[in-house]
Amino acid sequence: MLEQQGRAAKEASYALATMSSAQKNAALEEIAQVLTKYESEILTENAKDIEAARAKGLTEALLDRLLLTSERLRGIINDIRQVVLLPDPVGKESDGQVLENGLRLSKRRVPIGVIGVIYEARPNVTVDITSLCLKTGNAAILRGGSETIHSNRILVRLIQQALGQSGLPSDAIQFIDSPDRKLVSELLRMDQYVDMLIPRGGSGLHQLCKEQSTIPVITGGMGICHLFVEQSADIDKAIPVLINAKVHRPSACNALDTILVHRPIAKALFAKLADEINTHAIQVQATEDTQPLLEEAGVQRLALAGKDDFSTEWLSLTLGIKLVHDIDEAIDHIRHHSFGHSDGILTENWTQALRFMNSVDSAAVYVNSSTRFTDGGQFGLGAEVAVSTQKLHARGPMGLEELTTYKWIGIGDGLIRS
Repeated sequence: MLEQQGRAAKEASYALATMSSAQKNAALEEIAQVLTKYESEILTENAKDIEAARAKGLTEALLDRLLLTSERLRGIINDIRQVVLLPDPVGKESDGQVLENGLRLSKRRVPIGVIGVIYEARPNVTVDITSLCLKTGNAAILRGGSETIHSNRILVRLIQQALGQSGLPSDAIQFIDSPDRKLVSELLRMDQYVDMLIPRGGSGLHQLCKEQSTIPVITGGMGICHLFVEQSADIDKAIPVLINAKVHRPSACNALDTILVHRPIAKALFAKLADEINTHAIQVQATEDTQPLLEEAGVQRLALAGKDDFSTEWLSLTLGIKLVHDIDEAIDHIRHHSFGHSDGILTENWTQALRFMNSVDSAAVYVNSSTRFTDGGQFGLGAEVAVSTQKLHARGPMGLEELTTYKWIGIGDGLIRS
């Protein structure tokens, strides 16, 4: 069955590669309209997933990732329409030149082909991947987690319906409609049909893909995000940034996990931060020397950090706090604990800001800003297929251009090599 899907996706990718921007945009608009029309049915199926997830004892963080509401669905549909408005990178030429031998040479953007994506409790990913892949002329084979089976079934069925109505091959978006984990291992070896693989899940999934895949793998989507509060930081500006980064969407991979605090500013910062921490019921895991200052400030939910706490992506209202002597200690901590996703500094000293930006090797580095901006929509990419934390071939939120490659175009006039 999976090989048939791979073959069908490959054939669909050939057709998509020749589609005009107008054809692809029309198909995306049709998908947006169909999802809008069948909102109640989508939410009904999602409710089945939520009910099953609660019965299995999934955490509130995972339930939040899984949940679709009318507002969230409208946001997903709006993201499709934002992708429609974006320039199509396919066919774009660059580095044009005429060589001494008369050959006119350039690079032309082309689709990658078939994208395989393995992901867990995020039904919005199904639509995000669809819109980005179709806009760039790529087919996709999707494998969502068992906890999203009902949501993904109806989403893919409606997407395929819209593709058929638009004159695009409905096989362009394929869904592995089985929770059998053996199919993941099979997908990892389908290099005859799949050109790039993107795992979106925990460290176990990423390790499995890196070890077993015969297909190029893009890793990412895991956080452990830091903000370093340097001694010159404006505390009144810093507090809202820290709280936004932590509580705006705690289950997201760009949510704040650890605050590193320059010792000279610690008491003043904690005196104002404590009320916000208590208001939002944040559980704080603090180092031994940090804990007394937080107690003095009145933090209510406070515990001594364990040996692995600063290497944990919380995905919940838990926050690590650690005092550091200087920017070097902060940078060193980030190098040892960050997954290379999103890290930042809060400071009024531009020299320190530049040093931090140059020294921290993450996909997104911020100055006086929440880490929550590492997102395709926020970056103006429309949506994202993943947030890559590696360095080849894409890094950070992967939008349209990251789903293309290029080929060389050489034009001559009876030109031969001498």
